[in-house]
Amino acid sequence: MKNKLLMRLLLLPALLLLGGATFAQSTVSGNVSDAIGPVPGVNIVVKGTTNGAQSDFDGNYTLENVASDATLVFSYIGYATQEIPVNGQSTINVVMQEDVQALNEVVVIGYGTTTVRDATGSVSAVTSEDFNQGVIASPEQLIQGKTAGVQISEASGEPGAGIRVNIRGNNSIRSNNNPLFVVDGVPLTTGGTPAPGNIAFGGGAGRNPLSFLNPTDIESISILKDASATAIYGSRGANGVIIITTKSGRGSSTGVWELNSSVSSSSAANEYDLLSAPEYLEALALDRIGNDPVALNFGNNNDWQNFYTRGAASTRHDLSYSQSYTGGNVRASFGYSNLNGIVKNTSQERISGRLNIQHRFFDDKLKLSVQSSISRVNDEAAPISGQAGSTGDLIGASITANPTWPMAVRFNPGSNLLNPANLLEFYLSESRTNRFLINGTAEYQIIPELTATATFGYDKGEAETISAFSADVVGVNRVSGNGQGSYNTFDQDNTLVEASLRFEKD
Repeated sequence: MKNKLLMRLLLLPALLLLGGATFAQSTVSGNVSDAIGPVPGVNIVVKGTTNGAQSDFDGNYTLENVASDATLVFSYIGYATQEIPVNGQSTINVVMQEDVQALNEVVVIGYGTTTVRDATGSVSAVTSEDFNQGVIASPEQLIQGKTAGVQISEASGEPGAGIRVNIRGNNSIRSNNNPLFVVDGVPLTTGGTPAPGNIAFGGGAGRNPLSFLNPTDIESISILKDASATAIYGSRGANGVIIITTKSGRGSSTGVWELNSSVSSSSAANEYDLLSAPEYLEALALDRIGNDPVALNFGNNNDWQNFYTRGAASTRHDLSYSQSYTGGNVRASFGYSNLNGIVKNTSQERISGRLNIQHRFFDDKLKLSVQSSISRVNDEAAPISGQAGSTGDLIGASITANPTWPMAVRFNPGSNLLNPANLLEFYLSESRTNRFLINGTAEYQIIPELTATATFGYDKGEAETISAFSADVVGVNRVSGNGQGSYNTFDQDNTLVEASLRFEKD
């Protein structure tokens, strides 16, 4: 009896090892297909791990080191994700099911709307549910980082600064690579608010051509990336097309008022590590150029970076009313925003209004719609220029300034050196832009498969920029004692008349 008990105790570890072998790692293979045939490129991952593989051109896959109690996750764009337990199987074949919701997502293209399933070109769409949140100053910030192959950057960090949008890289070395912007069917001209004039140390950066649009009025943004963008817009769409669609009153049968108000603050994220006054004077005493630390000591200890930067507060207020009724819908909105930059004397004020109306007649065969907007944008800029030398603009002067100088606007350091306080005080740069945009569309269904559409659009823009240095500025060649200024204007009238026939039948 004792011998039998001893044998059982000795055999217990071996039995446990054999039992554990049923949960050992094994290889799982199989084939992935859909209703038509094999599906290549499907991602197969062991749930909860990084162990995965992809189906090949014939839909076959092989996964190693898979536990018998694991779960495999099959996923692919346009198909519903499936999770299948292994349950000790070595062969698992999967039939993928189409994700109808993803394939039926509506995207706006140049000649109307279509679905992802039927789109023949490379189209990306971002709706209001997926927009970037937070303090959004202009429309392009809503989709920044949201679409593959689209690079969006700003010329500087000041409010209303110019933007650079590249879709799948640069197409030209010297020309503008920005895409064509289309708002509610009306292509926008490439011009806009003119940059400050080339005075003193170079011209400033251009302004954002989309600043007149209130981001809260936008419903979706579609991006046409490939050659299909030129199907209706011609050579203007060579760099791609970004189509902006504004909100309507659909879905608000009882009438809905919306009020959004926000206050935000910003400050400089980083600063240069500059010398304090004692460190500066010590460095002068050690140099071999012959600078006299006593003569260059004006008795102060100032940080000029703190002088030209600030903690900026910005506000935004939006009020809208939308209603859907039998036969149509309406939406009206008013917005006001005041954005202040962290550099003193930089700001942007925007006042905008929008009215969108849609109505159907003759048993819904005729649909008339009007989208209109009006806005006023006021920009303020500081004496900053990318064309200036190391000491030529406000930032350069603040970095190289003597920390012992007094922060006085009338202080003249001599030797054509720039006093940042003087430079900021005696420079003016202001821009004022008025924009009016209207689009009217008549769509008539001749037969269920054939629809005729006529569109009329009108884009009116007036802008002026004033920039000037006072004669009281010191250290600026050809300007000190004389003063210099520039006045630039931009006027545009863009009219669109467009007619199309659309035949659609499954």
